[in-house]
Order: sequence, then C-alpha cells, then structure tokens
Amino acid sequence: MAPSNPLTLGWPFSQSNRASSLPDIDAVLAAIERLRQPADSKNDEEQIIRMGPEKAGLPNYLASLKRLNKALNEMKATNLRSTQQTVQDLQRLVKVGNSQLESAFDKLLRNETPRSIEPLHFITKNKPFPVLSQDKFARLGLINSYVAGVHKQSGGSGAPQDSPIAKIYIEIRSQYLSSALVNLAAASTNTAKKKTPDAIYKAGTNGIGTYAQAMEGLFSAEYDNICNIFTREDWGPVFEATCQPSLMELGRTLRELNNHIKAHLTTDCYLAYEIVEIISSLSNNLERRTGELKNSLAASLKPVRETARSSLGELLEDTKRRVNSLTTLPVDGAAVSIVSETMQRLQTMVEFLRPLSSIMISLGDGGWKSSSASRGGAADNIPSLASFEIGADGKEIFAHYCADTIEALLMALDGRARMLLQKKPVMGVFLANSVAIIERMIQNSDLASLLESRLSVLDVWRKKATSLYTESCKDVSVHLFDVIHTSRGGASSAAQRPTSGQGSLAAVDSASILRGLSSKDKENIKSKFVAFNASFDEMVARHKSYAMEREVRQLFAKDIQNMIEPLYNRFWDRYHEVDKGKGKYVKYDKSAIAAVFQSLY
Repeated sequence: MAPSNPLTLGWPFSQSNRASSLPDIDAVLAAIERLRQPADSKNDEEQIIRMGPEKAGLPNYLASLKRLNKALNEMKATNLRSTQQTVQDLQRLVKVGNSQLESAFDKLLRNETPRSIEPLHFITKNKPFPVLSQDKFARLGLINSYVAGVHKQSGGSGAPQDSPIAKIYIEIRSQYLSSALVNLAAASTNTAKKKTPDAIYKAGTNGIGTYAQAMEGLFSAEYDNICNIFTREDWGPVFEATCQPSLMELGRTLRELNNHIKAHLTTDCYLAYEIVEIISSLSNNLERRTGELKNSLAASLKPVRETARSSLGELLEDTKRRVNSLTTLPVDGAAVSIVSETMQRLQTMVEFLRPLSSIMISLGDGGWKSSSASRGGAADNIPSLASFEIGADGKEIFAHYCADTIEALLMALDGRARMLLQKKPVMGVFLANSVAIIERMIQNSDLASLLESRLSVLDVWRKKATSLYTESCKDVSVHLFDVIHTSRGGASSAAQRPTSGQGSLAAVDSASILRGLSSKDKENIKSKFVAFNASFDEMVARHKSYAMEREVRQLFAKDIQNMIEPLYNRFWDRYHEVDKGKGKYVKYDKSAIAAVFQSLY
C-alpha cells in the first residue's frame, strides 16, 4: 500500500511555510510507519498466541505478549480513529493470551500438586515435606511475574492475594493443605474421648502434637513454594491466604477440644496446658521461619488458653466445694479420697510445668484468686519462646499456687470435720491422716524440690491435729494426779511429771509411803488406779480402732506415751503396794505399760 499523502490527512500546509515544516512532516511519516507495524505483525503474534504457551514455548509466548502490549499501548496513545479496529484486535489477543497464561499456571500447578499426602509418613520417617520441583518454580514464577505486572498496570486490586495468579495458587494449594490435615484434626478430637470418664489425662496421648507437627512441616514447605514463585512483597499475604482454611479448621478443632476440657476440667485441664505449649511452639517456630501467622494462631488458641488460665482458680474453688459437699466423714478418722486426688492433680501439673510457668507468669503471683483469671487480657497473646523457660519466677508462682491449694484443702477439711465428727480425737486423726498423705505425696514426687521451703504450713496443721488428739490424754492422766496429806497436817500436790535431777524413782519405797497415808487416802489411791485402768484401756482400744496412716500412728503413739508413761511410772513407784501385788487395783507394772505403749506404734 502506497504511503498516504500527508495533505489528505487534514494538516493545514501552505506554499509559504512548506519548506520550514519539512522536519515535522518527516516525524509524522515516521509515526505513521510505526503505527502500521503492529497491524502488519498482528497476524504473526496471533499465530503464537493461538499456539498457547506450551506449544509456542513459554519464553517465546511471553515475548509475544509483551510485544502486543507495547504495540497496544502505543496505538492507544495516538488516539487515532483509523487505528481503533487494530486496538480492539490487539486487546482481544492480549486478553486471550493472559487467559491462556492463567490456564497454563492452573494446569501446571494442579499437575504438580498431589490430591493428598499422608503427613505421618513424613513425620515418622523424619522426612521434609515435599515442595514443588525446581523447573516448575521457574515456569510458574515467569507466568506470575508477567500476569501480576499486567494486573497492576490495569489498575487491579492492590492486595497481592487478589491477583489472578495468586487466586489460582491459593485455591489449589489451600485445598491441598486442608486435605492433608483433615484426618489429623479429626484424630485430635477423637483421642480426647476416654473410655473411663474420670481417667486423668496423660501427656502426649492426644493427637494435637502430631497435628501441629504436620501443620508446621506443611506450612514451612508451602512458604518455600511461595518464595520461589511470588515476589518478596507478596510472600506474606499469599502465604496467609493459602493457610487460612487450614487455620480455620485448627480453630474449630481447638474449640471442640476446649468444650471437652471445660466439661472434664478436673481430669483434662492438663490437655489445655499441653495445647497451650504445642500451639505456642508452632506459632513461634513459624514466625521465626516465615514471620507470619502469629495473630491467626493466637486467635485459634485463645479459647483454650483462657480455659487454662481460669482452670487454676476454678480447680481451687472446686476443691473447697467438693469438701463442703461431704455429708459424712469416716468415723475412724480415715482420710477422704479428695486429699490424694488433689495432690495427684498437683503432681500431674508438675509434668506440664513449662506451659504452666507461662500461664502463671501471665496471671501474676496470686492471680488465680482473682476473677480476671477467667478474662482475656494477656491470654490474647501467644507467649514467646522465652516464656517457656522454667525460670525462678514460674517455679515460685507455681509453688505458691500449690501451697494455696494445700492450705485451702486443709482449712475446708478442718471445717467439715468440726461439723461432722465433733469428737476431738477423731478430728485429730482425720486431720493428721490428711497431712501425712499430703506430705508423702509431696516427698515422693517432683513437688518435693518445689515445695521444700513451704512445708512449714504442714507443721502448723500437724501440731493442730496432735493437739486435738492428745486432748483425751488429759482424761487419762488426771487419775495420776494425787493430793496427799503429810504428817504435818498439810497437803502436797504431786501433779507434776518427774523431772531430771530428782533422783532415781526406783529408790522410792512404796510401802513406806502407804504407811503414812490414812485409810481414806489409800482408798482414794485404789480408786485412782481402777479409774486409770479403765480410761487407759479405753484410750488404747480407741487408738487401735482408728484408721491411721503409718506415720500418724507412730506420731500419736509417741505423743501419748510421752504424756502418760512418766506420770504413771511415778504414780506406780509411789503407790503400787496398795494391793500388795495382787493386781486387783494395779493392773500394769512399768514394764507391762511400756509394752502396751509399744503395741500402739
């Protein structure tokens, strides 16, 4: 086609200025020539576009699209009516080309993405989770780079995850992640169900640990994929969007587990502590690796973390409530099961001291006494790795919590014993048994090192129990107090125990002492021996009838022996000749009563 005459295009030239305008004419002719080139090469580019990126080759295909876009932009800039048809043709070609690129990305990614994988295979064999192959990274990255650029130039949404390629990637890979994790999510809720409802939760028996391990492996591998395909500023948003469906399923799973924990708080509160540590570690590991997902994981963990925090105060109140609901107590002074159950709970808590340390620090010392323990606050935040170090603060606060629990338990038991048992000796046995079980369960567990500086609280209760029990000794020993009239007509009280330095009691001459007594005094002595025998035998029988822990029986036997035996020996030394060895009034000699005391141990 011959070049058009410039004059026919409507430019107003005249003979007078023709010479001076020649350079402008040349420029216009050059521009027209450039406008003709896209139209002339359109058929060649269209052939490449119709072949598609696979047949034409991705580099060649992208180069063709770039040439078409350049030509299109130049023609749009001229705004000539004569080029409008060509502009429309180029726009159509570019649209087809972009669509085919998106389809190629979709096909390539789907072919490379397995329908499902078994995460346990990679976990048990300690294998890294699979990533896309290196050659696919190059092709997918080229397509994304081009399409994302076109998307931005065309005024598309500024959010990286809203670009066409990102949407395709998120759809395909999010489904892959979800399908890989769905069975482990179900296993986490299924393993929470117990055959024995009152069984104490044991660390590691729930599937949440494996679930989190698989999630960390899959998410880390996915982040590697994204970093190899997308540009740096797109990594975080695309990664968050890809993981979101899996995180929503995690949140649903944790809410279901939380409901189970709240329904079985006394036996399954430990599962809450374990979940706090596992999900917090998952969050910390992923944040260190990717810098992402912390807020999403914190939101998923929040219900369980709040339950873990509030459980400390609720368990303390539950202990008091259970004691106060007792309608009877053992008449033999045996301890009730809540004592060992409460200590078993504290023993088990030590196994979860790492997460508990973090929870305790977030509550603050004594925070379990406040209603704020059940509210959000610090519970909204995922604890850092440092907070899981079992430092002095965490240990001390937990030790304080244990001491508070023990004190609350003993106070409640004491109040209930006063109401239901009433008799001081059995109350003393009941309290002493409780103290003995508490102390034994502390010494035989990891609680020992934590509570070694706080055991004085038990000494206070042990003394209180001893005081209650030995109250009955007064009723026995009162018969060993005598008031005798001397030859001077006065009275002498012998109510005190023999003290050291008074000389040998074996040297006391009972017969001589009795000769100095009146008949009335002698009858009084006989009555005292008889009364002592009866009250002592009753005390011994009662002592043997009580259900005492071994250490309690020994403690109380020693106490009553120390209180009664010296008084009896003194009384016997002075007055045993009152029945002249017939045993009518004096039932026990010193060796016999010593043997009785030994039988009480």
